[in-house]
Amino acid sequence: MISKFLAIAFLAIASMIGAASAQTATNQEASTASATTHKEGEWRASKLVHVDVYNEANEKIGDINDVILDRSGNVAKVILGVGGVLGLGERYVAIAFDKLKWVDQPVTSTTASTTSAPATAPATTSAPDGSTRTTTGAATTTTTTTTSASTRWYPDHVVYNATKEELKAMPEFKY
Repeated sequence: MISKFLAIAFLAIASMIGAASAQTATNQEASTASATTHKEGEWRASKLVHVDVYNEANEKIGDINDVILDRSGNVAKVILGVGGVLGLGERYVAIAFDKLKWVDQPVTSTTASTTSAPATAPATTSAPDGSTRTTTGAATTTTTTTTSASTRWYPDHVVYNATKEELKAMPEFKY
């Protein structure tokens, strides 16, 4: 009889501990879910490297080579690679993070005109970056297909109001 009573008490305690444990796990999951999921406007620092930098005139002036954090973990500055060809002759300049404008939409493209004989049908070609090019006799139009920045984890490009010459005149960042 006593063993039967102890067995029932033991099962009751075990079921309460299990229910409490499950409830605690559910509460922890709910409270940490917002900290463990990607939010709009958050970017992976590793994905910011190689993002193109343009000026206000939509001229490419460089790309991001590195992201520098301060001791508290905030982004202090980014290092831009300026000039050079295929990495040769490139120099680095440091730009304060808050001086950059982060843009999710692609850079607007222009229509280039060419002179050639009229074509009978437009030709369409696809590029590896997802853009398509339609060519008719006298004009070429580029259409860019974009992916949402929230699913890419990085912006499309950065805008910094300077020319290549102004960036090249800035003090060089030394690693």
